[in-house]
Amino acid sequence: MNILTNLFSPSSKSQKTPQKKQQTGLPRMKSSRRGVQTKSPQEIAIMRQSSQIVATVLKEIEMIAEPGMTTGDLDSYAERRIREMGATPSFKGYHGFPASICASINQEVVHGIPSPKRKIRAGDVLKVDTGAYFEGYHGDSCITIAVGKVSSKTSRLIRGAEEALYAGIEQVKAGNYLLDIAGAIEDKVKEYGYSVVEDYTGHGVGRNLHEDPHVFNYRTKELPNVKLRAGMTLAIEPIVNKGSKYTRTLRDRWTVVTVDNSLSAQFEHTVLVTQTGYEILTDRTVI
Repeated sequence: MNILTNLFSPSSKSQKTPQKKQQTGLPRMKSSRRGVQTKSPQEIAIMRQSSQIVATVLKEIEMIAEPGMTTGDLDSYAERRIREMGATPSFKGYHGFPASICASINQEVVHGIPSPKRKIRAGDVLKVDTGAYFEGYHGDSCITIAVGKVSSKTSRLIRGAEEALYAGIEQVKAGNYLLDIAGAIEDKVKEYGYSVVEDYTGHGVGRNLHEDPHVFNYRTKELPNVKLRAGMTLAIEPIVNKGSKYTRTLRDRWTVVTVDNSLSAQFEHTVLVTQTGYEILTDRTVI
C-alpha cells in the first residue's frame, strides 16, 4: 500500500494536482525517533513468514481471477487465506480502509476499494495489493493481472511496470542509496515511454506497515536520499501510467485514478537489504 508523497513533502512536484489532506483517508508514514530501522535476524525470520503469506495469497489470486468474479470475491478470498495461515490482514481497518486488499482496475492507480458489485471483465488491468501481519510484523506486495486477453499495448505496459520494479531492486545493497533505486526505476519507465506516478511512493515496512524511509520511484532532491544498510526492509512499488503521471482521488477518499483516464500498472515487493545485495521476501516464484 503506497504512501501519499504530499503528506511529507509539501513542495512536491505533484502539486499541480494537489491532494487535500482533509478529504483523504490515505495513511501517513510512521516515523521512528531513532530514524530508519534495521531488523535483527530474529525479526527478519518473522518477516520472511509474513511476506510469504502475502506472496502465497497473491499467487493464488492471480490463478483464480477471471471475468465475472467481483473484486469483493477476491477480497473475501484473500482475507480467508491470510487468516488460515495464522496472520491478520494488514490493510483491513488501517486508517479506516474497509478491506483486506486494494483492487484497482484499469485507470484506477491505487487503493481501489473491493466491492461485491464490481465485476472483473475480460481485458481489464487489475492491480491487487495486500499485506499480512504475522507475529508483530508486516509483509506487503502488489501484482498487476491481465484479465483474460488484453492488447499488445496493454501487455507492454504491464511488462514495463514489472521490469521497472526489478530494475530498482537490482540497485538494492548496503552502501547504495535510495536515489540509485529511484533512478533505475525512472530510467526503465522512460525507456518504455511511460510516466512514473510521483504522488505516491514506497516505504519502509516492519513492525508498522508504513515506516521510514520514503522509497521514491523518480529522481528528486525533495525527499531524503537515505544510504542503505544491511537489515533494512523496504516496500519498493513503482506505479507506471501509460499517459500522464498526474492523479486524483475519488469521492470515496481512497480510490486514486489517472487524470487522463489512461491505464496504470503497479508491482511491489518487500525487499531485505543485505551486505552484498538483496532478498525478495515476497518472492512468489519460490512457493
